[in-house]
Amino acid sequence: MVKRTPRAFALMEVVIAGIILAIGLGSIVSLAARALMDQQRGERAVIAAALLDELLASVLVDGPEDWPKLHDRSGACDSPWADFEYQVDIEKAEPGEPCDVLAIIRDPVGREFRCATRIALRLGDEPNPDRMPSEAIDRQAYFDSKAEGSSAPK
Repeated sequence: MVKRTPRAFALMEVVIAGIILAIGLGSIVSLAARALMDQQRGERAVIAAALLDELLASVLVDGPEDWPKLHDRSGACDSPWADFEYQVDIEKAEPGEPCDVLAIIRDPVGREFRCATRIALRLGDEPNPDRMPSEAIDRQAYFDSKAEGSSAPK
């Protein structure tokens, strides 16, 4: 009969504990790396959304007819986002109808973000027309009349 010493049993416990610890630490490192990649992907998505918003706002301000004359339809974004690329496609519309506008942003790893909308043509020759009401609005009188109407018993 072979006699086992307590030392051999303790050594086996240490080896098994080491294997379990290595598996646990490997899982934690893997989760941390994945969390970092997800955070970076989310950051790129937020930047792409802001760049899309800026592109569409510039098409709205310049007008869908004049925007291609003033800007390139595709290229690299301005610094500090020069590693992002943009593309804008504007489909002309019938008179009285809005144009279809598609803005695309590509991030440094090649993922595409798209936003499509419709933007009406600018009317008139004036680049920035005066958009004031024809007569002044008396806001105080309006709110006073609303307040008097709400204090009446129901």
